[in-house]
Order: sequence, then structure tokens, then C-alpha cells
Amino acid sequence: MADKPSIQSPPVQPAPNMTPADWGVLAGYFAVLAITGYLFARRKQSDTTGYFLGSRHMPIWAVAVSIVATSLSAVTFIGVPNSSFGGDLTYLATNLGMILAALVIAFFFIPVFYRSNSTSIYDLLERRFDARARKAASVTFLFGRILASGVRVYVGAMPASVLLFGVEHGLEPRYLAPTIAMLAIVGIVYTLAGGISSVIWSDVLQYLVLMGAAITAIFLITRTFNAPMPEILGALGTGNNGDSKLKLFDPSFDLTHSFSLPACIIGFTLLGIGSYGTDQDLAQRMLTCKSAAHGARSVLAGILLGIPTVAVFLIVGLGLWIVYQRPELTSINATRSGSTDKVFLDYIMTQMPSGVRGLMMAGLFAAGLSSMNSAINAMGAAFIDDLYRPLNPDQPPRHYLRVGRTAVVIAGVLLGLCAIGSIYWKNSNGDTLINFALGAMTFAYAGLVAVFFTALFTKRGNIYTVIIALALGFFWMLGSQGFVHDWIFGVTPEDQHPSRIDQYYNIHFTWKLTIGVGLSMLVCMTGRPRTHPHATTPHP
Repeated sequence: MADKPSIQSPPVQPAPNMTPADWGVLAGYFAVLAITGYLFARRKQSDTTGYFLGSRHMPIWAVAVSIVATSLSAVTFIGVPNSSFGGDLTYLATNLGMILAALVIAFFFIPVFYRSNSTSIYDLLERRFDARARKAASVTFLFGRILASGVRVYVGAMPASVLLFGVEHGLEPRYLAPTIAMLAIVGIVYTLAGGISSVIWSDVLQYLVLMGAAITAIFLITRTFNAPMPEILGALGTGNNGDSKLKLFDPSFDLTHSFSLPACIIGFTLLGIGSYGTDQDLAQRMLTCKSAAHGARSVLAGILLGIPTVAVFLIVGLGLWIVYQRPELTSINATRSGSTDKVFLDYIMTQMPSGVRGLMMAGLFAAGLSSMNSAINAMGAAFIDDLYRPLNPDQPPRHYLRVGRTAVVIAGVLLGLCAIGSIYWKNSNGDTLINFALGAMTFAYAGLVAVFFTALFTKRGNIYTVIIALALGFFWMLGSQGFVHDWIFGVTPEDQHPSRIDQYYNIHFTWKLTIGVGLSMLVCMTGRPRTHPHATTPHP
């Protein structure tokens, strides 16, 4: 039997121009977005509880959809198909860790958050340690969220740039930068309209558009198959050089494997706890429900909904592999070149029919805006409740609302600048798009997870060890970046005879996170508890 072709391709086909039908679909999407924004703008917000928590009246199902839309973002639309196109289905196993994380959040974190009746989850740390711990955690979140969401905005701007400037040039920095600025402006304007309520309901809209685009893509890709399904599955089963692309679990204990089972169960559980339990961006959604029980159900439902959502995008990647690597099994002769980072974008721009291409681009815009809207709203909430209000107490509610909206604008500008910087960060990183985006989330999580664990499950720690633990976690993850290694040692981790330090830099980011959480928690627990007037021990 002949060897299967490796992932190589002839020169890319020229991308057709967007047709009037495509622009019409995009215009319809933005019209709906503008109408919903206008409707939310008509709702008068009188205080920060309404603006940042939706007055705690959001339905469970809407919050669950918003959690999925925010956590997946444009990285899912672009990065997940890339993952199965260049690899297999093992990324789906990361949901094992996310389910475990959701259970921890539902039973131990959310009840404590609701008990404080605060718009910020970091109120827990003030009650457990003191006000300085709350401020330190909030600052850590803000820095970490700028990095993590900046990367997501960068990924979300990729399709818009390709749309405006073409497949061949759209991902160049000189074209990506102004596209990022445009996306940031749209996100800021929409979020200012109605606060967290507008973010959640727009997330529902964005999710429907996102999934509609993905399912349509699967339908169109499979229509090009001219071989029976058993033969298609057989091709996927042998994959490249006999490595099955249908593999769901990687039991390897190799620390360099991205989605091995140990990494999914240990590393991704910690990543999930960081995302849903210590990050104001996602945790804020759960606080918009009317009770702790409803908030717990929303996070569990959101995690479970994420499983079929990810599966859909992985199927897109498998279909694209058949199209580009086994074209003899299809009725078209599709070709492409370059990295797998833009394989789905290439397909959209070169193979999608008129009108449908516009729907795909609407889905990609939806994914990008979802990340932008939620992040800047959460950053505004954390700034007001944790940093500004303690310094300026007893102000009227409208004063805090006005300052909160100003904070939203500043947060949007900072995210835009970080997204532009992410263009160069990704180029020096050399990782896959999905690993790059997920790894950017860990800067704040290493310290925050350690401090929250200490606060909830021990009686140890004090303000000084909290601050040291937060700083240690942040700088540990920063120091684990490849560009830091190259800057310090002047060699790459891929050298033929790597030292032990080089070997550490080669391991998957989830293991770096696991080590960072462990070290930070050990440091945090070295502190002897210090009593203060408002100290309490929170119980789930």
C-alpha cells in the first residue's frame, strides 16, 4: 500500500473576492448587533450591581451559553480545527479536567462568592486575609486578563484582517494591527451600551452564529466527499504515517505531549479552576444568577455544553484534512500552503460559495467580539469594586457607574495594545495557536489558584505570603516562556543536546502551571494567620 501523503501542499489558490451576498450577510449580522446594542442602551443603569451583575436576574441557560461563548472564543473557531487537522481528537479529552474543575467550582467556590454579595469574587480574600489581599488578587487578575484576552482579540482579528486584506497578506503585522484597533472600538462601544446583560445576551447571539457557521461548514465539506463514509473513516484511521486522527485519548506520560490523559486530568483541572473560579471574567457570569444554586448549575451546564461544541470544530478540522491531504476522496482539487494556523480561513476564502462565506465571517466576528466584550466588562468590575471603591467610599451609585464605564474604555484600549503585541509574541513563541492562547491564560492563574486554595481549604497564610505567592505564580509562568529562555541563555530549547533547563521549557504549559500552583501554594501556606477586624474563615 502506498504511503499516505504528509501535510504538504502546492501553492495556495487565489482567494475570490467577497461578493455582494457575502457583504449582505455580514451587514445583516452587524445590523442585529446594532439593534440589540440599542435596546440594551435604552435600559437605564443606575448602579454597578445592575451594570456588572445584571441585577442577579439572568436565566441559567443564558449564563451557561455565555460561559461557553466566552471560554471558547475565536481560538475555538480557528485553533480547534487546526488541532485536529494537524493532529487528532485528543483535545476533546481536556473536557475531563474541565468537568472536574466545574464540580470543584460548583460545590466550593460559588456558595462562598454569593455569600459575600459582592460584584467581585476577590471579596473572599479580603474576608479571609485583609483588604490588601483583595487588591493584590485583583491587580493580578487585571494583568493576567490583559495578556489572555489580548491574545484572544489577536486571534479574533485574524479573520477580519483576511477578509479586508486577503489570505496572502491578511496575517501580516501591518494589516493585523489596524484590524485589531477596529475590533477593539466595536467591542468597547457595544459593552458600554448595557453592561453585563448586553454581554451575556450578545454572547447567546454570538454562540448561535458561531455554531451555525461551524455546522454549515461541516455540511459543505462533507458534500464534497465522493467516497463512501467507511473509506473516509479508514483514511482518518490511518492518518499520516499510520497515526490515527480519530484517537480520543493519549495515555502517554510524556510531559511534552499537549493533550495527554495525565495533562488533561491534572493540568486542565487546574486551568479550569483558574478560569471559572479565580478569574473575574468567567466567574462574574455565575454571579448574575439569582442564587448560588443557579450559579452552580450554570457553570456545570456551560462545561457540558462545551463538549459537543468543541467536537463540532474538531470534526471541521478532520473534514479539512480529507479535503487537503486526501483530495482523491473529494470532488474538488483544493490546494493550500503555509502553516496550519489558517487552514480554516483558507478554506473559507477559497472554497466557500457566495453568501456562505459571509456567514463564516460573521461567525468569526462573533467569536472575536465575544472575547472582547466579556473581558473589558469584567476588568471594569474588578477595578471598581476592588481598587476604586475602597479608595473613594460613600460616593453615589451613579458616580461608580460613570467611573466603571470609563474603566471599560481604558480596558478596551489596553486589550487592543496587548493584542497588537501578541502578533510578535506568537511569532517568537513557535507554539500551535490553541496552545499559545491557552498558555497565555496561565500567567495569573498559577498564583490565584494557589491563594484561593489556601483561603478555602486551609487556615494558613497571611497578607504577606499571599502577595509573594501571587507574584511568584505570575513570574514563574512568565519565566517559562520560550522567548525568556532564548533571551537568558541565548540558545533554543530545541537544541540537539538540551540541558535540564531546556527540557523544562519543552514540557507542555499545563505542567508548568501545575508546578507554579504547587510552589505558590507552598509559599502561601508558610504564613502564619494574622487576625484582623474583618477576618473570617469562609466555608463552602
